[in-house]
Amino acid sequence: MNKDGVKANLSKVDHCVAILQSNYLPWRGYFDLIHDVDLFIFYDDVQYTHSDWRHRNKLMTRDGPRWLSIPAGHDLKRLICEVEIPDQSWKQQHRRIIEQNYRNAPFFKESEPLLDFLYENALTNLSDYNQRAIKYLSGILGIHTKFSDSRLLAVDGRKTERLVGILEKVGATKYISGPSARSYIEEPMFAEAGIELAYKEYPVYPAYQQCFSPFSPLVTVLDLLLCVGPQAPAHIWGKP
Repeated sequence: MNKDGVKANLSKVDHCVAILQSNYLPWRGYFDLIHDVDLFIFYDDVQYTHSDWRHRNKLMTRDGPRWLSIPAGHDLKRLICEVEIPDQSWKQQHRRIIEQNYRNAPFFKESEPLLDFLYENALTNLSDYNQRAIKYLSGILGIHTKFSDSRLLAVDGRKTERLVGILEKVGATKYISGPSARSYIEEPMFAEAGIELAYKEYPVYPAYQQCFSPFSPLVTVLDLLLCVGPQAPAHIWGKP
């Protein structure tokens, strides 16, 4: 897609925007944030951080929550979008672990196409993999938010300056930030740009019957989908 095409596609976006790094099979709160906005911008041209949500998440096992990690390496001298995983054996390993722990989940059989989508592909780039998965999972959850990538917008600057520049470029009037950004975000820059700033407040999401107890809320959204199936949206946003 050329720059003119991207700009034309985004020029109508003048509402609420979120900008966030892609994560591996995020928890339901990540999708709650996507649901809150009109445009969600993946922010993967920033430094990669190891032992973080970029390349791992948790799922439920008989022994409690367990990390499911993509072997992305420890090199921090690269951007998230530069992380390549040439050895693809992790995909079948992850699938086997999911199948072993969720074969008795109520919606396991119905989720076979989802697992095929996640693990039967040749993608080696971490950012490409995460973004593709997040968009697909958003569709399953009935989210209609538009997606873009900060790399397509060609905005320079440091930290808050760059965020504001991206928001101005897409015509945003409101920005929803993750709560952890309170410690470093320069709030006056948003006021100067005429952009409303809000911080996402994650609610206490309702519990549901998991394959193993005790219940743990901080696991991948896959756990929710495999356990409650079509009722997953109601366990994030309540019944319509």
